Amino acid sequence: MEVINIKGTDDTPNVILDKASGQFEISGRSLPEDVNMFFEKILDWIDEYAQDPNDRTEFNFKLEYFNTASSKVILDILLKFEEIVENGKEVVIKWHYHEDEEDMLEAGEEYSDIVEIPFDYIVYND
Repeated sequence: MEVINIKGTDDTPNVILDKASGQFEISGRSLPEDVNMFFEKILDWIDEYAQDPNDRTEFNFKLEYFNTASSKVILDILLKFEEIVENGKEVVIKWHYHEDEEDMLEAGEEYSDIVEIPFDYIVYND
């Protein structure tokens, strides 16, 4: 599978999707002008990945900030990974949040209430 490696900007997140190395990460800030256009390639990649996923997928979300439109796409991504779990593969979400950003922790907890995927919460303070 093709590797997706998108360098983030002030408005768009870093994205690494690499099946071979097992690296799956979205980090930084997500408030793209056209959220659907930005995430379309990412959602398509995840759809392709879901056809033949790794036995274990560890997906890292390290977002400092995301807007409402991005929150919907994050849920779409999580729902796609929930389907992978339903098909018998292991998925773990690593939800990173800054120690001063309780809102980001709460966002992760809200997502974990919606999808049937284990979440690990990881605090950082840099």
